[in-house]
Amino acid sequence: MTRRWGRALLPLILLAAASCVTPGGEPGALTDIAPGERPTLESDEAGLWMEVDRIENNLKTSGHIVRDPELNAYVRDIVCRLTTDYCEDLRIYIVQVPHFNAAMYPSGMMQVWTGLLLRAENEAQLAYVLGHEIGHYLRRHSIQQWRGVRGIADALVFVQIVAAAAGQGYLGYVAQLAALGSIFAFSREQEREADQIGFELMARAGYDAGEAGRIWEALIEEREAADDPERFIFFSTHPSSEERMETLDRLAGEYSGQAGLTKTNQDAFIDATRAFRTAWLRDEVRKRDHGGFQVVLDNLIEAGEGVGALHFFQGEMHRLRGDDGDESEAVAAYRRALEAGGAPAETHRSLGLLMWKAGELGEAGRAFEDYLAAAPEAEDRAMIDSYLRQIEGDQR
Repeated sequence: MTRRWGRALLPLILLAAASCVTPGGEPGALTDIAPGERPTLESDEAGLWMEVDRIENNLKTSGHIVRDPELNAYVRDIVCRLTTDYCEDLRIYIVQVPHFNAAMYPSGMMQVWTGLLLRAENEAQLAYVLGHEIGHYLRRHSIQQWRGVRGIADALVFVQIVAAAAGQGYLGYVAQLAALGSIFAFSREQEREADQIGFELMARAGYDAGEAGRIWEALIEEREAADDPERFIFFSTHPSSEERMETLDRLAGEYSGQAGLTKTNQDAFIDATRAFRTAWLRDEVRKRDHGGFQVVLDNLIEAGEGVGALHFFQGEMHRLRGDDGDESEAVAAYRRALEAGGAPAETHRSLGLLMWKAGELGEAGRAFEDYLAAAPEAEDRAMIDSYLRQIEGDQR
């Protein structure tokens, strides 16, 4: 994956140098893209599309793509309801990356990261983010930004970021995606335009415009609690939090008086994403951003869907962090998970490990037995059986 991305990105750098001297290439010189429109072959925009198409072809074979047909159809249906005329021009890819982000590329490729789907509380919030990204596409902001590159230096920095990420596995892949997004980072005015269009598209589809500000507020809270806020990808390519909130509040006020804008479709959203949340939560745990993840968990627990599983991941966060008091917090979280119901089978295993470490052999043994009863085909069954034999021997 890394080598293919490197080969695909080099022509983008050459294009950047050429586009600096493209006649009539000043930002703002383009009209909105029309349905079905493609740039003329001799234009620098066509060259940019060609290279983004190459990146898209590589993305199609990535192991990070979520290919579930029902989830993809659900997200695509939202996009098509937001922009019926452009539905056939857009290709949507759900990418398994545990960060809040969506990105729209000039050729009509849209990426929706699973971190966004995990954090959105309802369909209206997701629709706002998707509508915002569609706004960038309609206004052709990517080519405007590309033509606004003043020299090759920014592009070279971009290549260095991608090169530094090479060989770093999953983290390198995330860095590549973030770097690719940074080269198309939009100006504040373009972000305002995209917000305006996103709100207009939401309103036409009947969504509650107030949900836009709510998802942004939750995102700000998560960033402020994050262990390393500088690595918060979404904020690296968007205006300051204060400016965005002012914009969203103003737009929400403008649309709040319109009749019929009350739709959130929360139940439909939860039904569409429920089967994937456990996998997405596991990805979040692996990030080891305990502060930010706590905010995500708090918001999800407050929403009240799948609370047993959420308490399990609360316990996993404490167990893996290992600070003073974390083990007792983990035990309490595992017990809440089992009491709530719907917790993964490994809740018993994790509880057993902590009880064994604490010298509570009887409770540890019962937890391990409960785990094997809940997951009789568990891959680690032989190991758990050995634990039970050790506990039995220690109890004699």
